[in-house]
Amino acid sequence: MKTLLETIVRSLVDHPECVVVREAEQQQSITYSIALHQEDVGKVIGKNGRIIQAIRTVVQAANESKKRIDVRIEE
Repeated sequence: MKTLLETIVRSLVDHPECVVVREAEQQQSITYSIALHQEDVGKVIGKNGRIIQAIRTVVQAANESKKRIDVRIEE
């Protein structure tokens, strides 16, 4: 799942070498934190948050576990 998320985000940004995805797993959920170059944050969020919401939807659809998935952007 982490690889899928990295692939999606790297295809959207101007600085793909700066993309770092961290995974934190708890009992009931998995949190993915995305660290980006400052200039790329707006590209991943998108207008009215549409792109990040689409990314969350894709990751949730690919989820094979019963755990809740959360995708966040670090600033």
